[in-house]
Amino acid sequence: MKTIRRTRISDLLKSTAYGTEVNVRGWVRTRRSSKQVAFVALNDGSTISNVQIVIDVEKFDEDMLKLLTTGACLSINGLLVESIGGGQSVEIQATEIEVLGECDNTYPLQKKGQTMEYMRTVAHLRPRTNTFGAVFRIRHNMAYAIHKFFHDKGFYYFHTPIITASDCEGAGQMFQVTTMNLYDLKKDDEGSIKYDSDFFGKQASLTVSGQLEGELAATALGAIYTFGPTFRAENSNTPRHLAEFWMIEPEVAFNDITDNMDLAEEFIKYCVQWALDHCMEDITFLNNMIDKGLIERLRSIVDTEFVRLAYTDGIKILEEAVAGGHKFEFPVYWGVDLASEHERYLVEHHFKRPVILTDYPKEIKAFYMKQNEDGKTVRAMDVLFPKIGEIIGGSEREADYGKLLARIEELGIPMKDMWWYLDTRRYGSCPHSGFGLGFERLLLFVTGMANIRDVIPFPRTPNNAEF
Repeated sequence: MKTIRRTRISDLLKSTAYGTEVNVRGWVRTRRSSKQVAFVALNDGSTISNVQIVIDVEKFDEDMLKLLTTGACLSINGLLVESIGGGQSVEIQATEIEVLGECDNTYPLQKKGQTMEYMRTVAHLRPRTNTFGAVFRIRHNMAYAIHKFFHDKGFYYFHTPIITASDCEGAGQMFQVTTMNLYDLKKDDEGSIKYDSDFFGKQASLTVSGQLEGELAATALGAIYTFGPTFRAENSNTPRHLAEFWMIEPEVAFNDITDNMDLAEEFIKYCVQWALDHCMEDITFLNNMIDKGLIERLRSIVDTEFVRLAYTDGIKILEEAVAGGHKFEFPVYWGVDLASEHERYLVEHHFKRPVILTDYPKEIKAFYMKQNEDGKTVRAMDVLFPKIGEIIGGSEREADYGKLLARIEELGIPMKDMWWYLDTRRYGSCPHSGFGLGFERLLLFVTGMANIRDVIPFPRTPNNAEF
């Protein structure tokens, strides 16, 4: 086979160099044939679009042509010509064909219209489909947009530990990390496991958040962000929860809660606009095939000013809705931790735009949030989105050493895990704020997909750690 430098399909489809000899490589999506000519739709992952390969069957070996099946990997040399058919501007008239990888009739992706549930059983192959190819190209673009946004604003990318001895959320739902023999655990006289012989000499877990360590960096570098994997061992088998997911967590010295809300709104609008500017081909496909209102919803986020609403006022609106006959599955009262249905009611029905909810009761929020003067609420903020509910959670952090210590003691958080965190309030404390954005929650919104397991390549959920 003649050696020709490979051209990506995304570049070929933009080319007008008709009559040029080109090489293209990829996987067969479909094939249709007649006695004289065969048409192969080839895709290499660089774009959702296929390039059509036109094959004069008389010029090729019959046995080789039988190998051009759905899923097979091919290298094609041929002439780039203007397409006379609809749907594409160019096609390739094949002169040489090499089968790089055969694919027999057991290939799981031969049938069209497979369910998302089925696709999760073949997660190692699903990136080859149109839907998941689109989702994962958008995922890449969103990751790039996040780094660009913070870099351009002067933030520093800070790597916080994946293995930690502290529980940021205080929930205790963490995956333990150990090198000990689980069949022969040494215990003390009180029946507690002895960790002194373990790798780290103490109990260690996979992190649920990089926030606490991120705060340390913000009080030295001014403005930082983390972007890495986090882990939660909560048994939540829902379309919105994963055991392993990615988090973006900016922390900024000298920012108060208002600055924090401004940053969150600017950040998420930037990401959505980036998707509209750089992923439109894939978004259009998902709009047509998955969610007919996707493009309209994305544009509305960019063009809309977010509502700023106190938790107390939000509860009043929900209580009025109940009084007016609206049915919620979960009860509404001051002090309740709002369910997704409550959040979505405020966004989708009452205001019809994103809402930033602030000043939550301290009992339902984490220990590190700054307490308001009323003694009942804290300077928390959650950004609520249509179809998602909470997409960002953050707060102004408690900067007062005495108040933070009292809250830690009140909640019974072990001081052995907190001494280093308290040092930032002991040595040159400053006001600071930050928030966390679950990357997959953002992707759910940007892609229009219904289940969070379908926006991460290999989902980790209860009873599922395949691939």
